[in-house]
Amino acid sequence: MSLESRADVGVPELTARVVRAAFPKGTLAVRIREGLGPLFEDEAFAGAFPARGRPAISPGALAMVSVLQYAEGLTDRQAADQVRARMDWKFLLGLELDDPGFDHSVLSTFRARLIGHGLEQKTLELVLERLRELGLLKAGGRQRTDATQVLAAVRTLNRMEFVGETLRAALEALAVAAPAWLSGLVTAEWAERYGPRVDDYRFPKGEEVREEWAQQVGQDGFFLLQALYDAQAPGWLREVEAVQVLRRSWIQQYQRDEKGVRWREGKDLPPVHHRLCSPYDTDARYGIKHGSGWTGYKAHLTETCEPDVPHTITQVATTDAVVADTEMTEPVQQALAERELLPDVHVVDAGYTTAALFMSTRVRGMELLGPAPHDSSLQSRQNQGFSRADFSIDWDTQTANCPGGHRSFEWWEQKHHRNGTPVIKVFFPAEHCRPCPKQTQCTKPPAGRRGRGITFLPRERYEALEEARRAQDTDEWKERYKIRAGVEGTISPAVRVTGIRRTRSRNLPATRLGHVFAATALNIIRLDRWLTGTPLGGTRTSRLEALILAA
Repeated sequence: MSLESRADVGVPELTARVVRAAFPKGTLAVRIREGLGPLFEDEAFAGAFPARGRPAISPGALAMVSVLQYAEGLTDRQAADQVRARMDWKFLLGLELDDPGFDHSVLSTFRARLIGHGLEQKTLELVLERLRELGLLKAGGRQRTDATQVLAAVRTLNRMEFVGETLRAALEALAVAAPAWLSGLVTAEWAERYGPRVDDYRFPKGEEVREEWAQQVGQDGFFLLQALYDAQAPGWLREVEAVQVLRRSWIQQYQRDEKGVRWREGKDLPPVHHRLCSPYDTDARYGIKHGSGWTGYKAHLTETCEPDVPHTITQVATTDAVVADTEMTEPVQQALAERELLPDVHVVDAGYTTAALFMSTRVRGMELLGPAPHDSSLQSRQNQGFSRADFSIDWDTQTANCPGGHRSFEWWEQKHHRNGTPVIKVFFPAEHCRPCPKQTQCTKPPAGRRGRGITFLPRERYEALEEARRAQDTDEWKERYKIRAGVEGTISPAVRVTGIRRTRSRNLPATRLGHVFAATALNIIRLDRWLTGTPLGGTRTSRLEALILAA
């Protein structure tokens, strides 16, 4: 389909007259059109459509319908029906009342084009640009960021369910793609074992028999893969997506040698960043936050929080579930810089702060306002004994003094063994540490001639971290930080109104695009409430809490 440029000529006269008579106070769709005009012009999406071919349905209209889907929680079919049936949607889209609309399948094709041409952020960018034109959005001020879990559109599987369902998915795909080839390979036992959906309650009881079942699945999977990669097998069978997932999964979950096929355990398993969780969504990962685990993704929302303008979502970033929040602080700030929307103060929770991030944010000309990471030493975690702060450091002489008054004799600079962060290790003489009466309050001594030791960050990072820890103990800092709690007022409607808690798609790019539509929808809803003077909803409380507050 090619892009057929359509100049916006306004709302048809009959459509405008009927809609205004039916909705004298307007609706969200009517007020958007009257207050903002056509938000999405076709030319903004020209890069996703060729210059020649059959004319396409207006990309601007499809973009607006895609946003309204999330504003009202509609499926593709329901959204297409709304275009045909609702007068206020026709008013917003500038359509005649008898316009037949389009088939619902066009929406999925449109989304695929946006993803394929890198236009996932376009709808949000266009709304932000309109808000900038209205004087309701500018750089500076305060913005806050927080994340929420996003459940994948697939079941959460344990390891046995995962390998069984992965093999079943590959067999189902091959039964459609090459039934004659597959029928000559498998037996009736395979149909009995992998015919129904693999569920935990179907497994045999007892640890030993379950391990035997998992081993049998592994052997069957290797048998199928060997047949697929045999020189006599059609080469195109190996390119079937489910076969590729099977091969990748078996590499991750099993090992095969002269002793046979067995589970990979412990260190033999790949890192969680690379470990598949479902054969139907290879981008989803298993993550844990606040003690709660889920399979899927994580959405990071950033919004303005000034009192005299509507709170606007300026950036939404979607990752798999295992990406740490600290890994997203700089990408979020970079995206805001590219949009020329960097705040003066970036308000975050403790998940987004490190010593390095306090420094890099300062280099950008901003303040990172959030709790500093806690001292991870054993004494600090147990709230007894000496912490790192109790050791005085002389940076010039590269020595440290312990609380007992002894000076260190070794100073090493190296990389942290887990994350590669530069650290400094300092050790004290064993002859001073052993007789010291305060050694029970001190750090654990290493073996050998060395005494107690401490690990800390290089000077700039160490001082930035200590400065942040001192600041957060002041009443002024606590008063300024109260603004962060308001981000829950964005997470809540994002979940309740747009439904981002569970993705509609089975891959990361499509999930990311859906979150951009959701953020755009929330911005439009908030702008409408701002223009109409509708107050935002207050914090919800239970009846018991309300009763106690009233008393």
